[in-house]
Amino acid sequence: MSKHLGSLAAIRAFLVLFMFIALIPSFAQAQISLWGGASQKEPLPVDQAFKMQATLSEIGELHLEWAIEKDYYLYRDHLKWQLSDGIEIVDEIRQQGVAKDDALFGQVDVWYNTAKAQMLFGRSTEDVAGQASIKVTYQGCWEGGICYPPVTEEIPVSQVPLASGLSWSSSPTLSVPSDPVSDATSLSEHDRFTRVLAGGSFGLILGAFFVAGIALSFTPCVFPMIPILSSIIAGQGKLSTLRALSLSAVYVLAMAVTYTFAGVLAGLFGANLQAAFQNTWVISVFSVLFVLLALSMFGFYELQLPASIQTRLSQASHGQKGGQVTGVAIMGFLSALIVGPCMAAPLAGALIYIGQTGDPLLGGAALFAMSLGMGVPLLLVGASAGKFLPKAGAWMKSIKAGFGVMLLLLAVWMLDRIVPTSVTMSLTALILIITAVYLKALDRLEHPTGASQFWKGVGVVLLVYGVALILGVLSGARSLLYPLQASLMGTNTASAQMESPLSFTRVTSLAELEPLLVSAKEENRKVLLDYYADWCVTCAEMEYITFVDSGVVDALKDFTLIKVDVTDNSADSRALYREYQVFGPPALVFFDGKGVERKDLAVHGVIQPQPLLQKLSFLNP
Repeated sequence: MSKHLGSLAAIRAFLVLFMFIALIPSFAQAQISLWGGASQKEPLPVDQAFKMQATLSEIGELHLEWAIEKDYYLYRDHLKWQLSDGIEIVDEIRQQGVAKDDALFGQVDVWYNTAKAQMLFGRSTEDVAGQASIKVTYQGCWEGGICYPPVTEEIPVSQVPLASGLSWSSSPTLSVPSDPVSDATSLSEHDRFTRVLAGGSFGLILGAFFVAGIALSFTPCVFPMIPILSSIIAGQGKLSTLRALSLSAVYVLAMAVTYTFAGVLAGLFGANLQAAFQNTWVISVFSVLFVLLALSMFGFYELQLPASIQTRLSQASHGQKGGQVTGVAIMGFLSALIVGPCMAAPLAGALIYIGQTGDPLLGGAALFAMSLGMGVPLLLVGASAGKFLPKAGAWMKSIKAGFGVMLLLLAVWMLDRIVPTSVTMSLTALILIITAVYLKALDRLEHPTGASQFWKGVGVVLLVYGVALILGVLSGARSLLYPLQASLMGTNTASAQMESPLSFTRVTSLAELEPLLVSAKEENRKVLLDYYADWCVTCAEMEYITFVDSGVVDALKDFTLIKVDVTDNSADSRALYREYQVFGPPALVFFDGKGVERKDLAVHGVIQPQPLLQKLSFLNP
């Protein structure tokens, strides 16, 4: 009973720790505000916050476009036209806005990033002078709490056609919304989560991010943690269901607190803590740790503290296994930082919200809810392991050996970030073939039973796949999923299909990037920035699935393609993150032919070919 109480006490301690961590940035923010620190930004002059460009045609068409600075917005319904006497409006259209609960005007539609409007006008009669002027009035605000008075700009018109029979030169369309969260296009999922944070109730926010976390639990962000937690529980020996669930909760809470703390830091200060751990020596050390844990699972040795330290811990905890709890918490902390670095729409949305508003409490609570959602499968694994794992005997040794194999494969998966794919494939093949031999794939079963035949079948499958991987390495394949593609199709043909025909220019700093953007603008070429890192597991999915799709290849043929390599996580890498509000790879940033960044189309996380084609359709009308 005391063991269970000790575990529950540890869980309560972690909840208190999270609340303390969540409050630290708020205290810091309050200090900055009190003492006039860097967060006290001054609003821009109105002509810099909203840059209007007007284009007139001889047939009575006026096209207006505003470039709106970050953290500013225009009121859609506050756009007014005032025409000279005798000039009338034949038709007008305005770009769709985004619903906002505004402090001054209540529920209104606003424009972010860019705004567009078009008007068709003409003389009511032939007696009206052909020269006139149009006054355009608009009003906007700064998210920092300042609203500008209405601004009026006058546009002279030298030739006004008759309104009778006047029509648009071409069908006017303003289908691209100005804000990334418009419901009309269902684009930029990360901004939809930002909108939830900005306008949703507290319960809705936590619920939405918790559900999003559950969805993320089946991605490389969380899936590799399952064998880690399973091996921890299996290594504890005889455990009750409550004890196994308690250890799982400690692991999940440590992971959640780490994700939350790292996320709040990234949102407030642009520091990607997870990326900082994705370097060669950290990954190597952690891979070696997994190998050592695996060997322990195989029974080569027992991992335990010296007897004197164990005795002191036991005395200090009055019989409660506090050392185990501490070890599990440390493993959860390291797993979140090193094993599962990921970038997805909910995470990006929360980070953007924290960065824009400086509100780490709400953003941190959302990140914590998302992290708990990601931990649901881990809790289920922990509870089921405590209930269904055999308590002792030969079966327990076999189960531990199975977890040992998973830990070895996890070590290889970690190394894939820093070694060539051929090395990863070879090591994977070696592990699978040895496992197959252990499962008696090559032996004759003297006393076959249903279970022994089943496990021999599993061994045969592993053996075949292991041999296929060896053949794939020898034939030049570079994919764990398609090891024989090069052999079946010919090396050159397979390589061409597995690797994207798109040609990217690699850059590692803003100094290398900016000339490419200037050149593309001069040539009226659209631009795609692909944020990439060698340690980014999901970046490979983009490279081998999204960018090899024939439709995507065709849609990007006229783009300037730039691969932004942030592998080193250097000062240059962090500058590249900040420049376009990216928090980690994979991420895509788009520019139109005029060199304007299309924030409404940005992608944070993996995107499949069809959703990407939908986004590209707004750049390739």
